[in-house]
Amino acid sequence: MTDTSANRPVQSHTTHADAAPAATEPPIADTAPRTAAPPARNPLRRSRTSAVWTGVIVFAVVLVLLLIFILQNTQSVRISYLGAAGNVSLAVAMLLAAVAGVLLTAIAGSLRIWQLRRRLPRSPRR
Repeated sequence: MTDTSANRPVQSHTTHADAAPAATEPPIADTAPRTAAPPARNPLRRSRTSAVWTGVIVFAVVLVLLLIFILQNTQSVRISYLGAAGNVSLAVAMLLAAVAGVLLTAIAGSLRIWQLRRRLPRSPRR
């Protein structure tokens, strides 16, 4: 058997527009350091104003739900606490209980944060 592959012309799959530069030209080395291009600014990015607007909308929805809760729970209930007694609407009594729970949770959380901060070593000021 004879090898005829050396006699055949090499077929190229590239077009003239995609062809590499001539072999006589040395390749140009890119010696400049590559820096990342700054990211394009997204026109829909979050901003302080959008965060405040989102907060206002959430607050308004919660306020509407709270108003509905108060209007649906108007029956009077008797409340006694540490010797004081009185009649209050059910909604007000439940809201006061919820506020007291939030305050107790905030106090406990604040004390824990204070305790953890006292245990951390102080870093030197610059």
